[in-house]
Amino acid sequence: MIGFLLQAQNDTIAQASGAVIENIGKENEISVLEFIFKGGFFLIPIALLLFYTIYIIIERYIYIKKATKHDPHLLKDIRTHLNNGSIDLAITAAERDGAASANVIKEGIQTIGRPIAEIESNMEKVANIEIGEMEKKLAILGLVAGIAPTLGFIGTISGVIKIFYSISVTENISIGNISGGLYEKMISSGAGLIVGIVAYSGYHLYNSMIDNYSLNMQRHVLEFVNIIQRPNADKTK
Repeated sequence: MIGFLLQAQNDTIAQASGAVIENIGKENEISVLEFIFKGGFFLIPIALLLFYTIYIIIERYIYIKKATKHDPHLLKDIRTHLNNGSIDLAITAAERDGAASANVIKEGIQTIGRPIAEIESNMEKVANIEIGEMEKKLAILGLVAGIAPTLGFIGTISGVIKIFYSISVTENISIGNISGGLYEKMISSGAGLIVGIVAYSGYHLYNSMIDNYSLNMQRHVLEFVNIIQRPNADKTK
């Protein structure tokens, strides 16, 4: 009988403890948005940098993807037109493609009749212009990759300074007072690092795409020069 009463009492205490812990947990639960807002003032410029970074990444992706597209039949069509003596049709075919490589080839077609070295030089100049257009705003991504984490770190440091100032005034050095304020301020560091990683990834991804375009463009220039020097060849290499 006594054992039964003790067991019932223990069960009651356990249930009561569980209820208290559950209530405390519910009271301490906050939404993700509320958690982010606890990061402080420096989250505002970091959020602005995030939105601007996403805009640049989307805008540059659309432009670079369009500029670096390649029609495998373009050089074959141009060879056919040039073999038929139709320079105007060859230029029209390049203009219809609209990609960066087509603009470079169009420059080569327009300079047919000049020395090969001059044709290659003009095509390389146009290719460099196209690369410059692709690289627009990429420097901003590199800048954001450095600024965003720095802003987050400054936000955390400023928060730590406020915590220690509060301790010096109130003389309250409890763990709750320190850790509570510190975790809130470290949110800005985490947010800054996330934005920096996004910008850094976009910067290097697009530079890689541009480097691949540059290599392909050199191959296209060589193929076009071969078309001029060997107009009656059956196919391009």
